Amino acid sequence: MITEDYAVTFACYNQLDYTRRCVESLVASGIDLGRVIAVDNGSTDDTRAYLASLNLGGRIFNKDNLGCGVAWNQGALLLQSEWTVIMNNDVVVTQSWLEAMINAARRNQLRIVCPALIEGDLDYDLAAFSADASSRMKDALRIGIDAGHAVCLAVHASVWMEVGYFRPTPKLFGFEDTLFFNDVRKAAIRTGMTGASWLHHYGSITQKAMKQEKRLAAREGLGGRDNKDLLEQTWIERKINKMRKLNRRRRWRREELAAYRMTMHGLRETGQFRWL
Repeated sequence: MITEDYAVTFACYNQLDYTRRCVESLVASGIDLGRVIAVDNGSTDDTRAYLASLNLGGRIFNKDNLGCGVAWNQGALLLQSEWTVIMNNDVVVTQSWLEAMINAARRNQLRIVCPALIEGDLDYDLAAFSADASSRMKDALRIGIDAGHAVCLAVHASVWMEVGYFRPTPKLFGFEDTLFFNDVRKAAIRTGMTGASWLHHYGSITQKAMKQEKRLAAREGLGGRDNKDLLEQTWIERKINKMRKLNRRRRWRREELAAYRMTMHGLRETGQFRWL
């Protein structure tokens, strides 16, 4: 039984099959559904009926698609806890994923912590893989804002008090996490990613569906081009930060491959793992 003071919240917009798999994995991992808040952003499939059938800690049914930022804030505020897990609905979690994340955060003085992840096809034995990977990489840690990701992150309550919540602007269309991590960077809040906790991420399923609805190409972004102006960085500053981010990730990849023969971020495609 998980004894932490925690809450888990996710937003969803259609894609019922993925939401069901996510919830079933939460239950299988020992998460109390009474600590889970689901926020539906105007689904038109059977998502709402499914959520209504669950003994959740709370459910919010928005009339329209208000975006991730609004939904995440609604969930975090409805059940305020020491640790709030913000996660996608197209993920499958594994045994002890939450305990491992929070233990790593406490052990390394992190106030935001993310799990390691495999993205892409779930055509492998996730339970067996995660048991081996979390044991092999239990001490692996990426420290820094570039280690954070919005697929799943556990946020300590003190972070909300210091930098605030996500930008509640629907037209950001997924840029909310970039802005949040930028605020976290400016506040020098210690952030990390742990190899002791693993999950599978199918890969931005809702974002892909929304692009199809808007008839956008896969390479196009949902948000406006002016979203980057909200970072309050010059063009050259953004380029320099992007290069530094790529260099850090390359260094992490080299070091992890040398130490563990795998990394904390993998892509599963054509039956193989590709380490990122």
